Amino acid sequence: MIEESVIEKIYQEQLEEDIILYLAKVRNIGLDDAMEIYYKSELADKIAQGKYGIQYLDYRVLVNILQETEPEIFQ
Repeated sequence: MIEESVIEKIYQEQLEEDIILYLAKVRNIGLDDAMEIYYKSELADKIAQGKYGIQYLDYRVLVNILQETEPEIFQ
């Protein structure tokens, strides 16, 4: 039987991949740039820490949240 922590880790990795791919698409930027933006964001920290259950939101919603709450990160 797979431990809950392993399942959570796999889910988080897939979520981060989906966020990066979608961010690249909606911002029309390369994957490297999208990855850099995501990993330097406060959103990435909140997801990694599991704050507020934010990691259970849809990746498209999370990208919208990132764009609205951290616009300076795109400068």
